[in-house]
Amino acid sequence: MDTLLKTPNKLGFLHPLHGFPEKMSNSSSSKLQNQEFRFGPKKSHLKLVRNGFVKASTGALLELVPETKKENLDFELPMYDPSKGLVVDLAVVGGGPAGLAVAQQVSEAGLSVCAIDPSPKLIWPNNYGVWVDEFEAMDLLDCLDTTWSGAVVFIDDQSKKDLGRPYGRVNRKQLKSKMLQKCILNGVKFHQAKVIKVIHEESKSLLICNDGVTVQAAVVLDATGFSRCLVQYDKPYNPGYQVAYGILAEVEEHPFDVDKMVFMDWRDSHLNNDIKLKEGNSKIPTFLYAMPFSANRIFLEETSLVARPGIPMEDIQERMVARLRHLGIKVKSIEEDEHCVIPMGGPLPVLPQRVVGIGGTAGMVHPSTGYMVARTLAAAPIVANSIVRYLGSDRNFSCNELSSEVWKDLWPIERRRQREFFCFGMDILLKLDLPGTRRFFDAFFDLEPRYWHGFLSSRLFLPELLFFGLSLFSHASNTSRIEIMAKGTVPLVNMINNLIQDRN
Repeated sequence: MDTLLKTPNKLGFLHPLHGFPEKMSNSSSSKLQNQEFRFGPKKSHLKLVRNGFVKASTGALLELVPETKKENLDFELPMYDPSKGLVVDLAVVGGGPAGLAVAQQVSEAGLSVCAIDPSPKLIWPNNYGVWVDEFEAMDLLDCLDTTWSGAVVFIDDQSKKDLGRPYGRVNRKQLKSKMLQKCILNGVKFHQAKVIKVIHEESKSLLICNDGVTVQAAVVLDATGFSRCLVQYDKPYNPGYQVAYGILAEVEEHPFDVDKMVFMDWRDSHLNNDIKLKEGNSKIPTFLYAMPFSANRIFLEETSLVARPGIPMEDIQERMVARLRHLGIKVKSIEEDEHCVIPMGGPLPVLPQRVVGIGGTAGMVHPSTGYMVARTLAAAPIVANSIVRYLGSDRNFSCNELSSEVWKDLWPIERRRQREFFCFGMDILLKLDLPGTRRFFDAFFDLEPRYWHGFLSSRLFLPELLFFGLSLFSHASNTSRIEIMAKGTVPLVNMINNLIQDRN
């Protein structure tokens, strides 16, 4: 989904101290021979049995089909020259959409910027999906390569919702090219390395890179995603996890309308022949997210919305194989393969602190949905304008004061309250089984569009979110209301306590 946002890495859950990748993706063209599915980095084959069904080896990761293929943009980047010993106004660590957006906008104001990334020209491997109106508001419609007139949600085999909200897939090559071109035009310098340490002095920070180079900067922005490279946390980190496996594939055919993307498919009839998988899915459900580009080309992603702990990747893959078999989708080749592990919720970083953050490292993932791309791109001007304003201020801000002001602009009280409500929603979703999840989304997508649009796009703030909650409760079935009250009481008390503590 998304902004199921997701940088390349090996499959598997990492210890929280080591951070999490935004999205793990590998791409190539590869034939699935003998109709055999093979996924994952470790060898384990899905074998055909006599009736033509596919069965996975128990407890084993599946073997990855596409080989990793990295594609770089053909740009001549102006490189940072450490021999000059200059102190730049801003050092951006991380070359994802959020980092480049801030670099572009700060440099437009005439400030000096150095962008540090191990692969600054690498095309992002992610399949980002966004609501069209979000990109339209940021004048980025030219960075969508495919749009659908609307979306559909399958609640179960008998019920579906048609969402009249256009959806699009981001052309990541176009988006990165557009950002890099503006950065180059504005004089941004690039350094190809990984930051391993930062040392703060009174008037500047020293970023120590793995190639031995030290970059000096007045302000440091950590845009490294879930690795939480430089931003510090002081509370136990126990988020929920969104886990997904996706393929961009050529297929013989598929049953979906090419004019609508499949936002969620909660049907589970594909698991009727596997009691173990069906029981597991009933307790912690997964859904299909699909972007049909044509009758024979489609992006398919099996997704666990949120769970704690996260569902093992091999379980996700087994469910996907069963679903595709049931839908009669025969994969001919795979262009891209994605493994996604997204931390959701959890505490915010220490506010304020010397290093400024944006995106996943700053706790900006939507705790209830996993959405982040549009939210962080919309937040980039806030961070950039704040940096420009305080660096250019007549008042002589210290580095600590400056970063404190930027953090206040990024996480004002209304945004922190909004996030608390979203975490409350996540805590309820964590407790819902498949029937409960279906009841929840049946009511959710029956709301007035302004409510579910606003919730998914982080446009509603606490007063509106309270009306959203009341409206959701009124649209819910009696069973769902009882369920929400029973499973939402403790999260509600926690939310209220957190709101009171934050106010104090």
